[in-house]
Amino acid sequence: MSPMINYAIIMAAGRGMRLMPLTDIVPKAMVPYNGSTLIAIGIDKIRQHIPNIYITVGYKGAMLAKHVIEHNVTGILNTEGHDNAWWIFNTLLKHLDEPIFVLTCDNVTDLDFETLSQEYFSFNSPACMVVPVKPVEGLEGDYIFHENNVVKKLSRHEKSDTYCSGIQVLNPCKINRLVPPVENFYDLWSSLIAKNELYCSYTLPSKWFAVDTVEQLQRLK
Repeated sequence: MSPMINYAIIMAAGRGMRLMPLTDIVPKAMVPYNGSTLIAIGIDKIRQHIPNIYITVGYKGAMLAKHVIEHNVTGILNTEGHDNAWWIFNTLLKHLDEPIFVLTCDNVTDLDFETLSQEYFSFNSPACMVVPVKPVEGLEGDYIFHENNVVKKLSRHEKSDTYCSGIQVLNPCKINRLVPPVENFYDLWSSLIAKNELYCSYTLPSKWFAVDTVEQLQRLK
């Protein structure tokens, strides 16, 4: 039997300033979409492939926690006041010595989970594997430069044919053994690049869009 990825986390702690006034009322993850919410749709897609799903909460955390508990998630991590990679070094998940799928609540995507899992294990289970996407006009990203899928550089200004989507597979325990604690993913990726432990997958999502503004939400709809 092929190895499986048994854990996923959806990062949903952000304030969503650019989605105001919607986010004056609800957290970004609970913005209505397609008869549901951004995060509920993400949970439902992941659950078809991965049994254990964690959620990070921060802004309007009690409201979001109640919402995702109704969708039977495995656990909730309060990361309020911290940046996006803080949970890797400061929650019980830091002891998890196996891969975890990482997504952001504003990613609306269709993923081939089985192929991504196979790729991650074929790279000898690196500390982190980012999932690239083709650049989308109006959406910012860190452009990826790699050799044989080993990432050598990320750049917000120098362009390549793919950039980071916010989707990745990582091993928290391995990361904690390799690098000192950091708060954000760009710093983490930079540390892992120095150790040749940041990879990028071959497989791109068949559909991908990130919702960061009201205009982008309208485009998505």
